[in-house]
Amino acid sequence: MEEIKISDIKGIKIGNAQNIDGATGCTAIICEKGAWAGVDVRGGGPASRETELLKPVNMVEQIHCVMLSGGSAFGLDAGSGAMQYLEEKGVGFDVGVGIVPIVCGASLFDLVVGDPKCRPDKAMGYAACLAAERGEEPQQGNFGAGTGASVGKFLGMDYMMKSGLGTYAVQLGKLQLGAIVAVNALGDVIDVNTGNRLAGILNEDKTAIRNTPEIMYAEYDSGRDVFKGNTTLGCIITNAKITKTQANKIASMAHNGYARAINPVHTSVDGDSIFVMATGDVEAGEDALGTLAAEVMSKAINNAVLNAKAAYGLKCAKDF
Repeated sequence: MEEIKISDIKGIKIGNAQNIDGATGCTAIICEKGAWAGVDVRGGGPASRETELLKPVNMVEQIHCVMLSGGSAFGLDAGSGAMQYLEEKGVGFDVGVGIVPIVCGASLFDLVVGDPKCRPDKAMGYAACLAAERGEEPQQGNFGAGTGASVGKFLGMDYMMKSGLGTYAVQLGKLQLGAIVAVNALGDVIDVNTGNRLAGILNEDKTAIRNTPEIMYAEYDSGRDVFKGNTTLGCIITNAKITKTQANKIASMAHNGYARAINPVHTSVDGDSIFVMATGDVEAGEDALGTLAAEVMSKAINNAVLNAKAAYGLKCAKDF
């Protein structure tokens, strides 16, 4: 097994667009020929688009784009930009009287970091698709859906740290599989190789990183009002040949990567979601795919904080 660039995975292109001053952005993951897809939403506060159609009992088998964005529920508008882009290219589901692109997506809450009135919109979503069209390796850190991302928020804005967008991909024989994730968790990010904290709640003088679960346990009966919107958004992309049902199972298994790299995770104020997109080119077992998906997702989460830069008054992992 060797590490590859996520842009090496054939048939899928990724593009970012962002407003650096406003501290928000979006990431388009496009498969023009259609990808077998699934989703698993674990957090208690999701903002999502077209996740219902990914249930195995529903009709549509393939999708053409996953749009990850900031902006909370406002940011779901970025998916409309992908709709326009794909319709112009003649990509979509034939309904007889026209083509309907299938665009799924989810948004994270970054409104407290920059300008709360600056949100990903249709134009930004379209721009992300144009960036994907170039086929370049997506930038990590303060880009796309990770532009305004932060972590370690149990004690509020004063002690949280900057996070961002991360990727990690591998090739095993002919199989290619990668993860892209915007990490905006309530909890801390853990180094999956060492168990050390890479980012999370800062101490009082902001010289070290504290332990969120320990703080939660110490005041378990306080009823602290924490942020009502956080959310880590990810997508597993692969050239594997799988069904829609298998894609949903792989999305479920990929959440093990969240659990390894984020603590706590899947809280009531996170909207943690993972999509899967598969091009259907290489035979592979779903359990092997799910296990590998969890591994690459955990490493992509680590890359999201390791590539983030200090911004908007927030320190980053590189500062430590």
